[in-house]
Amino acid sequence: MSEDGNGAHRWFDDDAGPVVRPYAMTRGRTTGTGQHRLDLIALVVAEPRADDPEENRTLSPEHVDIVALCREAPQSVAELAAELDLPVGVVRVLVGDLVEEEFVHVNRPVPPAELPDESILREVISGLRAL
Repeated sequence: MSEDGNGAHRWFDDDAGPVVRPYAMTRGRTTGTGQHRLDLIALVVAEPRADDPEENRTLSPEHVDIVALCREAPQSVAELAAELDLPVGVVRVLVGDLVEEEFVHVNRPVPPAELPDESILREVISGLRAL
């Protein structure tokens, strides 16, 4: 805690700036509406025909930042959290909001159980080499 020039106490220092709790950004929500839990490696892609997020007054600055980053290139949930310096849980909720508003869509990774077995791939490669 520090004291400003007027003798009032502040609960932050000059380097940190004012503190905003993560739950304030998500309005207390811990999951997005209708959204499944997003994997850290799920790719978030901006919708090409989405309206300008800055004109939508219901979106927070963090929502707008997520859309801007995803317009540059698809971003994983983990990359977004790192780039925006936000907790992953907050980013998951914000991405869920953007999916619902159709500003972005999410490409989920293929579950490991659905990937082909490595031995089958090696047999296919061997068969192709034999041709």
